Amino acid sequence: MQTHENQLTQERVESVQYRTFSLLHVSDLRRRKCGYSTMMFDFLIISAALLGIGYAVLWLTVLKMPRFKRSVKLNGKTVIITGSNTGIGRATALDLAKRGARIILACRDKQRAESAANDIKKQSGNNEIVYMHLDLASLQSVRSFAENFLKTEPRLDILINNAGVVIDGKTKDGLGMIFGVNHIGHFLLTVLLLDRLKACAPSRVVTVSSRGYEIGNIDFECINAHKDLGRGNSALSLLRLYTHSKLCNILFTHELAKRLEGTNVTCYSLHPGAIRTEIGRHANLLWKMVLTPIMALFFRDVESGVQTTLYCALQEGIEHLSGRYFSKCAVQKVRAKARDDATAKKLWEVSERLSGLA
Repeated sequence: MQTHENQLTQERVESVQYRTFSLLHVSDLRRRKCGYSTMMFDFLIISAALLGIGYAVLWLTVLKMPRFKRSVKLNGKTVIITGSNTGIGRATALDLAKRGARIILACRDKQRAESAANDIKKQSGNNEIVYMHLDLASLQSVRSFAENFLKTEPRLDILINNAGVVIDGKTKDGLGMIFGVNHIGHFLLTVLLLDRLKACAPSRVVTVSSRGYEIGNIDFECINAHKDLGRGNSALSLLRLYTHSKLCNILFTHELAKRLEGTNVTCYSLHPGAIRTEIGRHANLLWKMVLTPIMALFFRDVESGVQTTLYCALQEGIEHLSGRYFSKCAVQKVRAKARDDATAKKLWEVSERLSGLA
């Protein structure tokens, strides 16, 4: 009997010991887990702080855009802005309207352009805002716009070639869409309006390019064979075509300056900065999902994007820099391929042929 009681007592002791050990083990695990959580929390806080500091440095050194602060008045002046119903073009139109200019919104979409014109009138208090239809994907439309403008408008002081696309397809004349709209359409428009610009000198031509030109190139064999700057319609291919077209913009401005020497008409190309615009509105869903958070973090607002355009259009004393490329309201040195005289001249001649001028 005693032996049986001793056995029960021993079992109870062992049971208590096991439960005690279990509780201690669980407690230890909780402490370890708590310590691990604390470490993870500290790591996340430190990482977030470093990312914040890094972003602040990036914003101050790269993303921050200077402001054009000169109070230049444009009463009695007329400005054409392509692609001015949205994005940088619309913001540019609003700023110049506030300065008193007569603004010609040269756009394809009538409904959006008329809506933009009404909004600009209300916000600027300037009723001299006119919509004129222009489809840069149609050379006939470009010619019709120029003819209509020259018949109805006595002045042209500033031409701003702002419109741009990143979409697949062909223009009505069989050109690659990006090549046709971003370069050839603007080339023809500018040439058709040069006499009026000369008559109203001093006047300026401002063409919105992009720093993306740095990875662009001009393949004349591809242009001659396919009327395009490259082949392919994937998202990456379209971005490459866009960079090629932006190189065209800079080379066009480089050659145009040579041809305008002594006329008192000057021209400039520019990089507006990494700006949140609707240029990618035709992108597929996957690219939109990829680009949206990147644009939210690293791209600036459209007001920031108009500053260098305003500088090139209005800044006094830069006439000797005609043909040059600007960014952040300052002239920039471009890569050799963007200032090659032979390439610029050849591109001009090819553009004359493709636009029907030669």
